Amino acid sequence: MTSTGSDHGSLLRPLVASTDRGPLLARGGQLVYGARRLVELLHGRPPGVTGHQWNSAGRESFDFVICAGDTGHPLFAVEIGPPAAADPAAGRGERMKNALCAAVGLAVLRIVSPTLRAADDGRRLVEYVIDARGYADAVGPEPEHEDLGEAAPVAFRDIVGRLPDGRSGHVNDLGALARAAALEAYVARRLADPIVRGLHVRWTDGPAEGWSWVEVSPGRCLVERVEVWEHRFSCGVAPGRLAEDLAAAAVGERLRALDAAASDLLPREQLDRDIRRLRERGEEMRDGFGFAHLCAD
Repeated sequence: MTSTGSDHGSLLRPLVASTDRGPLLARGGQLVYGARRLVELLHGRPPGVTGHQWNSAGRESFDFVICAGDTGHPLFAVEIGPPAAADPAAGRGERMKNALCAAVGLAVLRIVSPTLRAADDGRRLVEYVIDARGYADAVGPEPEHEDLGEAAPVAFRDIVGRLPDGRSGHVNDLGALARAAALEAYVARRLADPIVRGLHVRWTDGPAEGWSWVEVSPGRCLVERVEVWEHRFSCGVAPGRLAEDLAAAAVGERLRALDAAASDLLPREQLDRDIRRLRERGEEMRDGFGFAHLCAD
C-alpha cells in the first residue's frame, strides 16, 4: 500500500467543495484541489507545535491537495517550484512548515525545479502520481533492488505502449515528449545530438536528484536539474527515477524556446566536471553513484 501519511488523520480537516473553490479534477477515486493554505487543512494547532511554529507555518500553502473522493480527507499535498531563496527567514519558514506537516502526518511531495511550475506542469504530474499510486496499490511498488530470483510485475514506469508520436516506448516516462521533441529538433538541425541523457542519485539525508541534458551545439549542453523530496510519501516509482524523468521534462519545456535558452547553455567540459564531482560524493548517497560510465576522465 502506498504511504498516505494519515496516522494522525483526526488532525486533518476534510476539504469541502464550494462554488468557487471546487476540485480541479477527479481521478482514481480522488479529488484534486488547487492551492490551499496549510491552516485550511487542519482542525487547529496540533499538540507539540508551538504558537510561533503555528503562526509562521500556518501561512504557508501547497499548490495541490489530493483528497479521498468519498470523505474529502487530505491524502497528500504537492508543491512544485524553484529552489528556495538563500534567505534564513525562508529556511526557518520551510522547517516550521515541515514540522507542522510531520505533527499531523500530512504526506507531501515537493518538486524543486528552476523550470517546472505548478500552473503549467502540475496537473500532468498530479495525474501521474495518482495513477502510479493506484498501480502500486494493485501490484506492489517498484522494487529498490532487482531480485532475479522472483518474477516481479512490470513496474509502472516500465510499461510499454504507443507514445503520442506513434512510436512504441515507455508510456509512463514523463520525459517521453521531451525525447520526441529533441529528435524532431535534431532532424531540423537545431540540435547537435538527438539523445536526451540523464542520471539520478538519492542523497542519504536529503532528496532524490535528477539531471538531464541534451547537446544543442557541439560542446554546449542544455542542462536541467530537479530535486524530489518525499515526506511520508511514496507513489510506487523510485524517487531518483522520477527526478530524472522530471528533469527530462524540464529539458522539453526549454526546447520550446531554444533560441532563448542559448545564453544558458553549459560547456560540455563543465558538465563533465560536475558529474565527476557528483561521483566523488558517492558515500553520501544511498547505494552510491551508479553512473560512473558518464564520467569523462
